[in-house]
Amino acid sequence: MDLMSSILTGAAVAAILSVASGSAAGQAPQTASRVSGTAPRTADGKPDLSGLWRPQMNFITDLRKGLKPGSEMSLLPWAAKATAERMSKDDPEANCLPAGVPRVAPYPWRIVQTPTHIFFLFEGNIHSYRQIFMNRTSHPKDLNPTWYGDSIGRWEGDTLVVDTTGFNDRFWFDFAGHPHTEQLHTIERYRRLDMGTLEDEVTVEDPGAYAKPFTLLARMPLLENQEIIEYVCNENNKDVIHILGKDGRDAPLR
Repeated sequence: MDLMSSILTGAAVAAILSVASGSAAGQAPQTASRVSGTAPRTADGKPDLSGLWRPQMNFITDLRKGLKPGSEMSLLPWAAKATAERMSKDDPEANCLPAGVPRVAPYPWRIVQTPTHIFFLFEGNIHSYRQIFMNRTSHPKDLNPTWYGDSIGRWEGDTLVVDTTGFNDRFWFDFAGHPHTEQLHTIERYRRLDMGTLEDEVTVEDPGAYAKPFTLLARMPLLENQEIIEYVCNENNKDVIHILGKDGRDAPLR
């Protein structure tokens, strides 16, 4: 396991991006991409979302920091209690499990776009992938709950709209411990604003854990001339025992 595969303590979680990929992923998420120009298009005229993107920290530490103006997270009592009691060391993502949706691991991820499928390739956590089906319009019946759910996509003008259901309830929304249930339903809207900027607007609906839907907004810069590297987090993670609570304190997350 190399340096980048270590999960840092709660106090150092903000530094995770600085070691991810040994690349520009260490810059603050608000930093604009150095890549300029108009957004490219594919041969069929669709926006080309392909590229290596840097995730936004708000989608990692605490989703409340990434709320779209005017939106709010209204947790049901059991969900608020679970968030308050969860410990950072128990975070599934910190224990090498998939980050789920809308959360992403704090490492670069690549979009590979084809007419029938769009693939998200994740450097971490567990060097995994997510697939979006562009060749069907409905979800299968009796879905087996999974970490990334079942995603179907469509184009609305220059916006890729991704509808996902069929989630399990095992992943946390963020490092702060916000939960969800298998009723989770997400609608993601991806827009390539220009050559170097990808916007992701996500509406989250889960009546089992939240009183009403809420919407998140992130803008992610393009990482030019860089590649995903191999990341292994499947075993022997020795840092988790040192993660006691939020900001490294031996107390529940608050």
